[in-house]
Amino acid sequence: MTGEDFALPRSRAANERLHALVPGGAHTYAKGDDQYPEDLAPVISRGRGAHVWDVDGNRYVEYGSGLRSVSLGHAHPRVVEAVRRELDRGSNFVRPSVVELEAAERFLATVPTAEMVKFAKNGSDATTAAVRLARAATGRPRVAVCADHPFFSVDDWFIGTTPMSAGVPAATTELTLSFPYGDLAATEKLLARYEDGIACLVLEPAAHSEPPPGYLEGLRELADRHGCVLVFDEMITGFRWSEAGAQGLYGVVPDLSTFGKALGNGFAVSALAGRRALMERGGLRHSGDRVFLLSTTHGAETHALAAAMAVQSVYVEEGVTARLHSLGERLAAGVGRAAADAGVGDHVVVRGRASNLVFATLDENGQPSQEYRTLFLRRLLAGGVLAPSFVVSSALDDADIEHTVEVVAEACAVYRKALEAGDPTPWLAGRPVKPVFRRRA
Repeated sequence: MTGEDFALPRSRAANERLHALVPGGAHTYAKGDDQYPEDLAPVISRGRGAHVWDVDGNRYVEYGSGLRSVSLGHAHPRVVEAVRRELDRGSNFVRPSVVELEAAERFLATVPTAEMVKFAKNGSDATTAAVRLARAATGRPRVAVCADHPFFSVDDWFIGTTPMSAGVPAATTELTLSFPYGDLAATEKLLARYEDGIACLVLEPAAHSEPPPGYLEGLRELADRHGCVLVFDEMITGFRWSEAGAQGLYGVVPDLSTFGKALGNGFAVSALAGRRALMERGGLRHSGDRVFLLSTTHGAETHALAAAMAVQSVYVEEGVTARLHSLGERLAAGVGRAAADAGVGDHVVVRGRASNLVFATLDENGQPSQEYRTLFLRRLLAGGVLAPSFVVSSALDDADIEHTVEVVAEACAVYRKALEAGDPTPWLAGRPVKPVFRRRA
């Protein structure tokens, strides 16, 4: 189908059924059909490698797979085989499995800046456990989060700070403060203002730009001087920056860090890791008050831990991090050329580390535009590219990159027409996509 007549009737029907049964029509808000052009939100039937197929029979080159979690590609054979072996041996027992020991040893060998680790199923639980542990260790109630990073947890201490704060008591939200990324002076001022009141600093060590020189080292010094806990959220940077995360790449060791997403290649596993003196507070071998750190029925399912161990082996043995960066560099260069050739190089902009690329869609005035994002996404979908971002997986090949750049070039030609008209509305065919965090549905 062309861009004008591309349609997804079966996906549309499936989305209607989903909304009738599942609040929001998806189990993750970032996967909602409001994030896609109207009636063009594919419902996936299967995936293999870098490709997915929707229920309408369309095949796409997929980016941002599983919200960045499937970094090796779908159904990676070594991961699937590791999972299959454990399924035949039982997945959950009344006592720890030897797989828990093996997985902990493997993780700590991969992330040597940590001394202890505890596994869970999702990133929110791990990050909230870090906050609870920091509060217990310091005796302080307040949490400071980086204002420039979009998400840390579904729990009240963070969600109360977003536009979707309904249901969160104001008293809880008031205990969460914010600081700007890259600004040590502002962070020091915040710590001084709430002296002896801030339990931890929580941030992604890097996001769409590299940390300014000395910034992470400066945060480490501030945390030490003010007696608070430094927490790195490595849900995205873990493995994509290096096998040992951003802390391994930049050489700055946090007190606590949280991992997930790429750790399981789509299987549900996350990790809280950190200094023994802190982590042991959630254990049995100390004389202080017990901390209810993480206690999850399914946190140590053997097949998920086997998946995590297989992922770590593949990353190390096959140089996956380097491949992700190489693929991302080629994609960014190709998209940049396509946009420039179409005369929209200042409006379709690729940003971020090569292993974690996003794109910005800017209007006539150079401002971010949901309308132009909608136009762009429609053209990508019609060309067989499913790309809420340009985050690569290692399963992509040369043909996938070339096809993506060709489709981007076609999309940019339409983008230019809209810019020249000063109005993208005629190319939207419906309402624009919407931001995830907003007060009203």
